[in-house]
Amino acid sequence: MISNDRELKVTLDRIAKFQKQVSVLRASETNPANYHAAASGHIAEIDRMQLEVREYLSLHPAELAH
Repeated sequence: MISNDRELKVTLDRIAKFQKQVSVLRASETNPANYHAAASGHIAEIDRMQLEVREYLSLHPAELAH
């Protein structure tokens, strides 16, 4: 779980890197089955990290101090 703004930035940077990797893979892989097999793990990790970001941003900073 993200606990501060520094961790938020690191997570957002990681999301961007994973998205770039999937984008490159999408442009270079000619076989749809191979693309799905290779991209699915990255997409699952993007989803997991985006959920963490959403959870962190849904809280007011005062709520994080508890």
